[in-house]
Amino acid sequence: MRIFHTVSSRIFGLCLLFAMLTSVTGCVTNDEYADNPQGNFEALWAILDEHYCFFTQKGIDWQEIHDRYARQFDASMTQSQQFEVMTNMLSELKDGHVNLYTSFNIGRYWAWHEAYPQNFSDSLERKYLKTDYLIASGMDYTILDDNTGYLRCETFQNGFGAGNLDEILLHLQPCRGLIIDIRNNGGGNVSSAEQLAARFTNDNILVGYMQHKTGKGHDDFSPMEEQRLKPAKAIRWQKPVVVLTNRSVFSSANEFVKYMKCCPNVTIVGDRTGGGSGLPFSSELPNGWSIRFSACPMYDRDRQMTEFGIDPDYKVDMKAEDMMRGKDTIIEFARRLITR
Repeated sequence: MRIFHTVSSRIFGLCLLFAMLTSVTGCVTNDEYADNPQGNFEALWAILDEHYCFFTQKGIDWQEIHDRYARQFDASMTQSQQFEVMTNMLSELKDGHVNLYTSFNIGRYWAWHEAYPQNFSDSLERKYLKTDYLIASGMDYTILDDNTGYLRCETFQNGFGAGNLDEILLHLQPCRGLIIDIRNNGGGNVSSAEQLAARFTNDNILVGYMQHKTGKGHDDFSPMEEQRLKPAKAIRWQKPVVVLTNRSVFSSANEFVKYMKCCPNVTIVGDRTGGGSGLPFSSELPNGWSIRFSACPMYDRDRQMTEFGIDPDYKVDMKAEDMMRGKDTIIEFARRLITR
C-alpha cells in the first residue's frame, strides 16, 4: 500500500512494519492470558492500553475503566455475556473505528453515526445519474443538465488506472465544474485516494502529517512527519470542484477529503466525515476473537487530528421537503456553488 511518493511513503512503511511487529505481540497475548472470561478481558484491555492512540486526546482514564469492568467478569459467563460487557467497555472510548469481531457478532459504537443524519439517498443518486451514465474503475459519472460534471465514487477498494481517470476527465472536460460524491464511501486503498486527488493539484503540496506509536506508553509517539501530494503526470482538472461528504466517509476516503482540502478550487460540502484515517491495527484474544482499531495518528496541514472526522466548508443536510420533490439538497447546493 502506498500513501505518497515522497518522505511519507517511508513513514508509512515504518508504520506498517511497526503494525506487523505489534501484531506478533498480539499473538503472544494468547500465551500471556488464559482462555477464560477474565483472561480474555485482561487481554483485550492490555491490547488497547499498549496500542490505542487517543487516550490523552479524549481524557480517558483507562485504568479506572479496567477496575470498573474487571469486577463484571466471572468464570460462569457465557460468550454472549462476555461480548456484551467487552463491547460496553470499548464504547467508553466513544470511537466508531474500534471493532470487536466474533463468529456471531461485531462489537461497535453505534452513537458514532446516530448523532448525525444519513445525508444520502441511493434512489436520488440514481435519479441524478439517469440511465446513460458511464462507468470506469468502479466510478459512475455523467454530465448533469446544467453542464455540471458528476462523479460518484462509493469506494476506494478499486485501483484507479491512469487511463481510466484520463477518460473520465476528458469526458467531463466541457463542464463548468465537477461534483465528486464520496458520501457513504467507507475507504479502501489509500493509493487510490491519492491517485484521484493528484488530478486536482499542479504543485507538490503539504497535505498533513503522520505519527506512529513507538512504545507501550499512552503518549509514546514518533515526531510528526510530513505527508505530501504530488501532481499526477497526466490530465489534471483546472476548474471548480465540490466534494460531497457525510458521516459515513471513513479511512482512505477521509484521507481523500484531507488531500482535497489542500487543492486549489476545491470546496467540501455536506456533513462532517467519519474519520478513521489511521493505519488499522489488529490483534487476537485467547478465545480467537479479534480487535481492530486505528493505530497511527493522522493530522491535517494545520496539525489538527483527523481521526475523529473533518468538517466541511459548508455544512448542508438533506431536507425532507427536497427529497419529496426528488431533489438532493447537498447536490443542489453544490451545483449552485459551481454555477454562481
